[in-house]
Amino acid sequence: MTKPSTPENGAPPGLQKHYPGDRIGVLLPLPLSGVYDYLVAENMTLVDGDFVTVPLGARRATGVVWGAGTGNVAQAKLKAAQGRLDCPPLPDVSRRFVDWVARYTLAQPGAVLKMAMSSPDALAPPKPVRAYVLNPDAPAFKKTKAREKVLQVMADDRPRLPKELALEAGTGTSVIKGLADAGVITPIALPARPDNLGTAPDWALAGPDLSPDQATAATVLEKRTEAAGFSVTLLDGVPGSGKTEVYFQAVAEALKQGGQVLVLLPEIALSAQWLTRFRQRFGALPGEWHSDLTAAQRRRTWRAVAGGDTQVIVGARSALFLPFPGLRLIVCDEEHDSSFKQEEGVIYNARDMAVVRAQLGGIPIVLASATPSLETVINADAGRYRLLHLPERHAGATLPEIGFIDMRKEKTPSQCWLSPSLREHLTATMEKGEQAMLFLNRRGYAPLTLCRTCGHRMQCPSCTAWLVEHRAGGRLLCHHCGFTAQPPRHCPECQKEDSFATCGPGVERLAEEVRDVFPHIRAEIAASDTLASPKAAAALIKRIEDHDIDLIIGTQIIAKGYHFPMLTLVGAVDADLGLGGGDLRAAERTYQLLYQVAGRAGRAERPGRVLLQTYMPEHPVMKALLDGDREGFLAAEAEGREQASMPPFGRLAALIVSGLNEAAVDDTALALGRAAPTGHGISVFGPAPAPFAMLRGKHRRRLLLKTDKECNLQAVIHEWLAQIPAQRKVRIQVDVDPYSFL
Repeated sequence: MTKPSTPENGAPPGLQKHYPGDRIGVLLPLPLSGVYDYLVAENMTLVDGDFVTVPLGARRATGVVWGAGTGNVAQAKLKAAQGRLDCPPLPDVSRRFVDWVARYTLAQPGAVLKMAMSSPDALAPPKPVRAYVLNPDAPAFKKTKAREKVLQVMADDRPRLPKELALEAGTGTSVIKGLADAGVITPIALPARPDNLGTAPDWALAGPDLSPDQATAATVLEKRTEAAGFSVTLLDGVPGSGKTEVYFQAVAEALKQGGQVLVLLPEIALSAQWLTRFRQRFGALPGEWHSDLTAAQRRRTWRAVAGGDTQVIVGARSALFLPFPGLRLIVCDEEHDSSFKQEEGVIYNARDMAVVRAQLGGIPIVLASATPSLETVINADAGRYRLLHLPERHAGATLPEIGFIDMRKEKTPSQCWLSPSLREHLTATMEKGEQAMLFLNRRGYAPLTLCRTCGHRMQCPSCTAWLVEHRAGGRLLCHHCGFTAQPPRHCPECQKEDSFATCGPGVERLAEEVRDVFPHIRAEIAASDTLASPKAAAALIKRIEDHDIDLIIGTQIIAKGYHFPMLTLVGAVDADLGLGGGDLRAAERTYQLLYQVAGRAGRAERPGRVLLQTYMPEHPVMKALLDGDREGFLAAEAEGREQASMPPFGRLAALIVSGLNEAAVDDTALALGRAAPTGHGISVFGPAPAPFAMLRGKHRRRLLLKTDKECNLQAVIHEWLAQIPAQRKVRIQVDVDPYSFL
């Protein structure tokens, strides 16, 4: 790729140069509100974005030169930066992005910077590697055939690494060591090779044939990418319409222009098919960025991105903060997915922040989904986003037929969750040699365990949550804090022995029922706790593709983006799950999830069928799915939100007060309630105990701020919080644009 040029003064374009004695502001990756002033040391020249070590109390810390100092501290009291790290500067657009995210989310800038410095080891250059060259003054030595082969390879005087030399000569590394010990070859230090993570993607490779609709959409994306200005395009296509191949055309154009590309996926651990398609299209794999990487992999990837040596990164939401020096295109696939919202630490929505990153960098972004979020649809309708629609499946495949199974009328056996109707369809599907999927968005064996004698429920000691039985592992597990315990023999309340009963199904219990009813079916569970790594997930996907599995029993982790040609039946066991609880987006999320699950069926020449087991067939979500009326459903959702001034027609922010001392938490929450802002278009609800009133051992209270869309919500919160004295043992966390109300 084309790397950023450097002007004559040695500073990258747009960066200020700082000389010895100058005052500089350094931002540290700590929960601090702003920069600290330091001096540029003698014999040192710095530019904005340089990574430097500075004294911080009795220790040293690493930070980033953020510009000129604030001037808030007398010059005589300032300490000097102690050294510049041998690393590319943090790009100007990355620093502006950190500032923007901090202002919007009301997080400390240092906390946001920490996400951009998520691999501290990458700030130091890779260690030199040892290579060997021929010694022109070699002493006499014993010759063997293996040694002769090595010397023949080295006759061109090119330095070689030990493993590389052994491979070329067809010998073992012990032969290399023997020649070195004999003084025949001499070790030298070479700079570490660029960590470009393998072969670069080839944009010039021919892609697959596109349908007319795909070709039209791809041309628009290519032109927008070539133009290189800021734009947002919604790529809205039904499941199986080939959205990935369309935005790959934009990726190819960005690579042709010499730029970098970021693709955000919500479930990076299950990206096996996506990676395979990328390699088929571009002849190489992209770089990856997600939590399952080792520290060494993160170091190499971060450094390769910063140096411009990696051209394409596919990653989870945190990849947005990588230091791209030449980012040319962002793609946010499955843009509606709630996994893009980070709920801990700095709370942000990666989809929304990706749009901001594109705007700051003056580059295009593509939002792709079969079920775009209401916020995105409203932006497209208003003309703020360009809309590209793919209404048909690729290669002539048809959308599946969707039907309901009214569980109020089914005579399902006690403690069974597969209705007779669904069992019949499963039998017919298996007899035809096809595959099926049972969808239940609940991990484990059962969501609740209680005593049949006294009614005692097994609850997490650190959270307001029931313990979920995971029978395969013989444990009770809290899905919120990770607490585990063995199922007790005696009830802790009444001491009755063997009195516990499980209530409700999880995917493990569903698999148990399948084994009883269909003993010859090859069934497999696909859930986040059964797929421990991307490697395990890739192995499962291959087994499904090879038809080594007849029936997939999965949670939402298997509902998105997968193409299984032999999968013709999808059954949603508890389709109503998720419609309750008073969540603002409950109906929208349920519709999206069920529509995405339905999209796994009938993606090739075999027609598909989807059956939704429901107790509420009259619910608007169910009716919209049955009638195929997505537009009507979204219009009704938009009308209801607009009447209530709820997002995207109004603004929300949640304030979560938490701490170990319940009385202190209540005092702070009540103080917030008394100081709540007032005015036209401003409402405050609470304080009240959060639905999870205790989480990870901390008591929690919530307040909800609702304002008109035009209101400066951040300014209102700043003024509000300024009236509340800080308490060391109580934390007030702000969630702007909340997705979770727990």
